[in-house]
Amino acid sequence: MKQQIVQLALLVNDYDEALDFYIQKLRFELIEDTVMSETKRWVVIAPPGSDGCRLLLAKAATPEQETRVGNQTGGRVFLFLHTDNFERDYQNLIAQNISIVRPRSEEPYGTVAVFEDLYGNLWDLIEPIKE
Repeated sequence: MKQQIVQLALLVNDYDEALDFYIQKLRFELIEDTVMSETKRWVVIAPPGSDGCRLLLAKAATPEQETRVGNQTGGRVFLFLHTDNFERDYQNLIAQNISIVRPRSEEPYGTVAVFEDLYGNLWDLIEPIKE
């Protein structure tokens, strides 16, 4: 048996503002942007060079969903972005004025920093230790 998680839904307030942040600031790639109805799009993004899990940007459609935008995990780090060059990507976060919640630190598993996306979701930027 083989299974894998291929996509996660990330609640957003607006498709275009979310795309601007992830594509322009984090340098993610747009995989798909298909109009489903007047109010719904199928918007999929992924980090550059990724062949793993993708993010589906899901516009909050109900008042309850709107309360979860930016806080899908109750304030815990939600997403973990591995990089092959921590310094390059950390400097990009700074240059793009992205909020760094916990600055760079060296941990047993690699170099890590915590940043917020445009809605306040917490992300780990990690360059794992090479074995």
